[in-house]
Amino acid sequence: MASFPPGSPLVGRGGVTGTPGANKTPGVSYESFAPRSNTQVSRLNRIAALTAGRAAPAPSKQGKVGSTKFTSTNLVSRAMSVPCMQEDPKFWLQTAEEEKQQQGTANEVTLDSSVSESVQRSVELTDALTHQWKHTTSVRLAVRASINIAEDISQAHAALIRHSGELSAQADRLQEQATAMEQHAKDIGQPLQHYDAVDRIGLAVGVLFKGHQTVRGLAKIKVDDDEFPSILQEIDEAILYFGKESGGQQALLELQKRQNKSKQQAMQQPLSGNLEYYRRALVLQEAALFLVQEAVSDRIQTTTQQIQNALMKQVVQADQLEASLIYTRFHGISSRSNRLLTLVKSRIQKLSNHYSNSSDASSAYYELLSTCRTTYCNCRETLLRPHLRAHMDQLDKLHGPTGMTRLASLFLIRLCTAETGLYVDFFGEPDRAHKNSDFQAYLASLCTALHRTVRRSLVSLNDLDTLCQIVSVLREEGVNASKQNDTMAAARAMVHLTEDGQERLIFCANRQLQKEVIRFKATPKDLDYPNKLVELKKQQGQGQDSGDDDGATDTAKATLDAQAQLNLVYESWFPPVRTVLRILSKIFRVVETRVFEDMALSSVQACTQALKDGGSFIQKTKSVRDADLFLVSFLLVLREQLSPFDMELRTVERQLDFSNAGKAAARFLANNNRRLLSMSTENAVLTLLQEGVSVKESDVDSKRDLEDALRSACNDFIEHVVQEIAGDLVNLVQSKSGKGVTKVSESPKVINKMLTEAVENSTAVLPSTLEKMSLYLDNPATQSILLKPVTKKIIRAADEVGKWIQNTVNHEWNGEERAKAVALAKEIEPAIKSITKPSK
Repeated sequence: MASFPPGSPLVGRGGVTGTPGANKTPGVSYESFAPRSNTQVSRLNRIAALTAGRAAPAPSKQGKVGSTKFTSTNLVSRAMSVPCMQEDPKFWLQTAEEEKQQQGTANEVTLDSSVSESVQRSVELTDALTHQWKHTTSVRLAVRASINIAEDISQAHAALIRHSGELSAQADRLQEQATAMEQHAKDIGQPLQHYDAVDRIGLAVGVLFKGHQTVRGLAKIKVDDDEFPSILQEIDEAILYFGKESGGQQALLELQKRQNKSKQQAMQQPLSGNLEYYRRALVLQEAALFLVQEAVSDRIQTTTQQIQNALMKQVVQADQLEASLIYTRFHGISSRSNRLLTLVKSRIQKLSNHYSNSSDASSAYYELLSTCRTTYCNCRETLLRPHLRAHMDQLDKLHGPTGMTRLASLFLIRLCTAETGLYVDFFGEPDRAHKNSDFQAYLASLCTALHRTVRRSLVSLNDLDTLCQIVSVLREEGVNASKQNDTMAAARAMVHLTEDGQERLIFCANRQLQKEVIRFKATPKDLDYPNKLVELKKQQGQGQDSGDDDGATDTAKATLDAQAQLNLVYESWFPPVRTVLRILSKIFRVVETRVFEDMALSSVQACTQALKDGGSFIQKTKSVRDADLFLVSFLLVLREQLSPFDMELRTVERQLDFSNAGKAAARFLANNNRRLLSMSTENAVLTLLQEGVSVKESDVDSKRDLEDALRSACNDFIEHVVQEIAGDLVNLVQSKSGKGVTKVSESPKVINKMLTEAVENSTAVLPSTLEKMSLYLDNPATQSILLKPVTKKIIRAADEVGKWIQNTVNHEWNGEERAKAVALAKEIEPAIKSITKPSK
């Protein structure tokens, strides 16, 4: 930037002239704003360098500006141009050096430019600015033209996009129309395809259509050919199409009804094309499936006939059955049959999954499968039944009922497993074989051989042991058979047989209980107690002595001796007790719990009553002590033997009570306004039944009755022994107990007689009582428990009388009499205790 000296005639754009007197308002000169120092000049040079660009003049080393010569490129174009990246570093280095020089000589350098040079430079700058303005105007016009061209291009691009969208929509519409036309062409050609398929397949499956008539012949195609599945596919599609168009099976049935009503007229009426071809498609399907039936069902029948002819009514042994022709020939034809039946099932599955109205096409396949299963089951049953029955009869002859039942059950389980495997080879349904009703019915018919043989043995059996063994075997094998799906038919047969065996067992057990317990009539031999027990002791002693003499140390012999001893004890029991315990112990594990409890309830009641009756008979024929010990002994045995069963012998009996029936009938007859036909609670017949008949309930508890009978028998035994030993003494104490008596009112003679008799009876009666107790009661602890109340009662009575004697003071009771009586009273306790040690 140029500087102007003071007094220069040039002024800035705000001034008018350069002379002071030219205008009243003085002009503003640029001189006052001109840089004065080198620092300011250097700063302006840096600003020019930053804005000048590539063409900026480089300042001189002396820092003078006026020496620079402008080229044709003006200052504005240089300012708008991009700075040169190659010259800028040098320029910056030069500027830095100049700034250092200017800082050193800032006060020394002065401006010596003249006015002429300033004027010349101003002219040059004015020319440069004019040229730059023109150039800028041309650039602006060029930019405006470029903007217009860009807007035209943008509008053309938008129009191009719009036309492209329209073309795309038109293309989509044309594509949809083409797809619709193709579908329409397909729909038009589909009926022709089905018509053509029906006409073409007829000759392949051996069917010829002549108007309304159908002629059957030999088929050209085989079921093993690769084209056979595609033929079935075309037939099914034709049936579905024509069935939908013509009305299906219902329209065909209506047509047949019309033909049956007027055959002549119906023959003259032409059938619609769809209905006629629907009928033909059904005929073709029947012919095609008949080929499958011939390959499977007829082949099974032919193979069965060949096996029967080969065996010539010979019975195949059970261990050779699976290796015989009965299985090997069927395994030989199972592969082809399985492949064809799999094809049939795949057609059913495909029709069910892809077509909603597939019942017309799939019904024939279901019928074919059912026919093949029925034929298979009938043929297998025809082959196996004779051999199965012969094997069962042979087992019955060789092994008896129990062995036959176990072996026959095992054989039947093995047979069901083998038959299930063969069925799976034919029909390929490993997971559904146990759910197929036809096959399970066939296995059940095979199991009837076991049912027939075992039931025939059960009907004639009366032995409870054998019946229990058979029921146990059937229950065990039934549980094993039920663990697998293949043998569920055998398990069901064994369950039915178990129920039959339990029924027979319950019948035989009830019959024995009725005969030997409920209706038991004891004979003198049955109630020959204690002689039977004495004989038992002798036999046990003889057996023990013989064992000691032989010096037997063998464990087996010792076990046999113990078993023999138990048998002797068992035989000495009262017959009803023996029968009840024997029957209940046998049937406990083989009958239902409710049945067992009901039988035990009635049998224990009857046995308790039989024991009471037996005790009464022994009391009359033998003694009271024998009767009491008889009851106590066998009631204890009955209670101890029933405790392991862990059952509730309790029930509620209901009976009809007609005690008020007479009064109710009298009121009914006396009522003249009775309503017999009324449908309300006022009906006369209903009132008669409500008033005249009632239900009476009673709680029956056999365990409670047994405990009561045992308690009563023990109390009777205690009371009878006490009365026999010291009856007068105990009666005296009991008569005066609770009355506050402290003295004896009887004479010394009477008291001494009572005490003397008590002492004498103790030494006479107690030993015989203990001897009898050892006969009836084997356990010494039981003897001690039963005898302890006797001794306590007698000793307590003697002590009470002794206290009364000491408190009595009168002329009859002198010192000598009192001392004698007290001594007798004290003598009773040691006498009784010395005797009442139970024998071992």
